[in-house]
Amino acid sequence: MNQQPRAHPDYESLKSIWNSIAEWVMNYRYARGTCNDLATCGRDEMERIARDLRIHPSELATMAKKGPHAADLVKKLLDVLGIDADSLERDDPFTMRDLQRLCTTCKDKKQCQFDLTNGIISDSFRDYCPNAFTLDALLNAKR
Repeated sequence: MNQQPRAHPDYESLKSIWNSIAEWVMNYRYARGTCNDLATCGRDEMERIARDLRIHPSELATMAKKGPHAADLVKKLLDVLGIDADSLERDDPFTMRDLQRLCTTCKDKKQCQFDLTNGIISDSFRDYCPNAFTLDALLNAKR
């Protein structure tokens, strides 16, 4: 008889927890590296980068600490609302950058993720999303 070893019933939960920890560590290392990269820039260089992005230099440092996926939810929200993020980025990069900037610093990411996961985001984002005004303007322009 060839019996396959059985996985522990909690294996998938433990795997998910370990994957979450590994992702957190990678994001932490990325954020530390980005902050260190910015720290090696002189004040003039930091101000130039911030000016190019049309943000304040202190905001640049804050955004860098958040990591590379800090604005992923806004792209998901745009998709749910039927707004093409790639077209927006190409046709109106300043609006897209502003949406990403506000998403990066948003305090309601857990609520947003919950609403996205449960398919209720299109009805609820106006209650907490700092991008609600801009998103409504984009929706109105689309109509």
